[in-house]
Amino acid sequence: MAAIGKSGVVGIVGAGTMGAGIAQLAAAAGHPVLLYDAWDGAAEKGRARIAKGLEGLVKRGRMTEAESAAIMARIAVVTNPEAFAGAALAIEAVVEDLEVKRKLFAQLEAVMGDDAILATNTSSISVTAIARDLRRPGRFAGMHFFNPAPVMKLVEVISGVATDAAVAATVFATAEAWGKVAVHAKSTPGFIVNRVARAYYAEALRLYEERVADPATLDALMTEGAGFRMGPFALMDLIGHDVNYAVSQSVFSAYYQEPRFRPSVVQLELVNAGRLGRKSGRGFFDYAEGAAQPVAVTETVETGAVPLEGAAADRVCDLPAVRIHPTDGRTARMLARDFARPVIVTDLTAGRGIATRVGFAASPDVPDRVVAEFVAAMGAQGLSATRLPDWPGLVAMRTLAMLANEGFEAVMQGVADETAVDAAMVNGVNYPRGPMGWARAIGLGRVLAVLDSLQALTGDPRYRASLALRLAVGD
Repeated sequence: MAAIGKSGVVGIVGAGTMGAGIAQLAAAAGHPVLLYDAWDGAAEKGRARIAKGLEGLVKRGRMTEAESAAIMARIAVVTNPEAFAGAALAIEAVVEDLEVKRKLFAQLEAVMGDDAILATNTSSISVTAIARDLRRPGRFAGMHFFNPAPVMKLVEVISGVATDAAVAATVFATAEAWGKVAVHAKSTPGFIVNRVARAYYAEALRLYEERVADPATLDALMTEGAGFRMGPFALMDLIGHDVNYAVSQSVFSAYYQEPRFRPSVVQLELVNAGRLGRKSGRGFFDYAEGAAQPVAVTETVETGAVPLEGAAADRVCDLPAVRIHPTDGRTARMLARDFARPVIVTDLTAGRGIATRVGFAASPDVPDRVVAEFVAAMGAQGLSATRLPDWPGLVAMRTLAMLANEGFEAVMQGVADETAVDAAMVNGVNYPRGPMGWARAIGLGRVLAVLDSLQALTGDPRYRASLALRLAVGD
C-alpha cells in the first residue's frame, strides 16, 4: 500500500510539544500542513516553537536556511476543524481524554472526505473505543509517535477492531515515508512499548524493595553492564514518578490486575512525598544544585590480589579454586551444591567491548581471597565489579528475562510479531538490543530457567513464564 502523496494535506489537531513536532515532521516530508488547536493562540505558539527549533538546527549546521524556510512555508495555522475539509490525513494530539477525542473525531468526520484517514496519537486509550461512534470506523487508526516526534524513530501503527487493513497499511507506509521505523500493533493496553517497558521499571523497583542494591548501583548495572542508555531509576526520575506510576496503574487495571504489571508501593510513596523526579528537584536522586552525585557500589581490589587466570564474566570457567558461571536463575549456593565446588555467578552483560561493569555473587564457601582475585581479573578486562547478594537471576539477567517474557506474551496474544516488538523497543525507548532477539542470542532455555527459578523461590505469579516462551524453548 502506498503512502499518502506529498501533495496530500495533513491536518494536526493539538499544537503542544507533540502536535507541533508531528506538524514539523509532516512538513519536512513535503506535505502542506494545517495546524489547529482549540485554545486561543496555541496554534500560533506551536508554529513559533517549530520555527525556533528549526532556527537552532540551522545554527548547528544541520539544516540550511532555505530548508527551514520551506518547512515553515508549508505550515499554516487554522482556526477551526472545518478547515480540514480537503485534508488526506488528520492526526490528533490532544489531551488523553476519551470523550474529548470522540467529540473531536466526530467533528472531523463530518467535514473530511470519505477517503481521508483519521489517526490518533494516543499512548494509552483504546483505538477501538475512540472510533466507536464514527460512521466509518474502518478509516480510523492509531499513529503513536514518541517524543520528540521529529527525533524519535518509532511510530506504532495501531489497528482497532474496526480498522481496515488497507488504512493501517497506508498509515504504516506514510510513517516510513516520513523517515520513521513503523511497526504494526493491535489496540491493547500499552500497545507494544508501554506494555513491554513496564518490566524495565517493575524489576528495578522490585530489586530495590528486596534490598539487592541501591538505585545508583542498579542503574549502573543496567547501563555500564547491560548497555542500556539510561538506568531505570534515572529514567523514572526523568519521566516523573506521578506520570510513570499513573501509567503503571493504568496498565495494571487494564489487564485486570495481572501480577506482572503490579505497581510499586515505593514509587507511590515518592509520589505521596512530592518527590516526582527532576521536575520537583528530587526523586530517587537529588537534583538540587550542589547535591552529591550518586555513586554505584564497586568492589575494590585488595592489594596484592592476583587475577584468576582465565576468569571471564561471560562464560563458564572451571578454575582450581572456584567455578565461574553465568547466571541461569540458580543462586550461587544452589550452583555450588549442584557442582560440588565453590561458585561465583555472574550477571548478564552487553558483552566485550561494550560492558564496563559486571555484577556477581558468590557462594558462602568462596574465600575472600578468591573473590579479590576474581575482582582483579575483571579489572584486567576493563570491568568494574559489583558484588550482589546471592539472588536468583541477579539484576540485568532478571530484567531481560522479564522484558523478553512480556514480548513473547504480546506476540502470543497477537499484539505484534517478534520483529515488531524488538524494533519498537530499540527505536522507541533506545534499548541496546531487542529483548526477544537478545533472549534468543543468549538462549531461550536460560531465560526460561531464570523465570522458573524466580517463581519457584518467590512463589510470585509475576514470574510465570509465557506459554509462547516455553513452547519456543522446544523449537
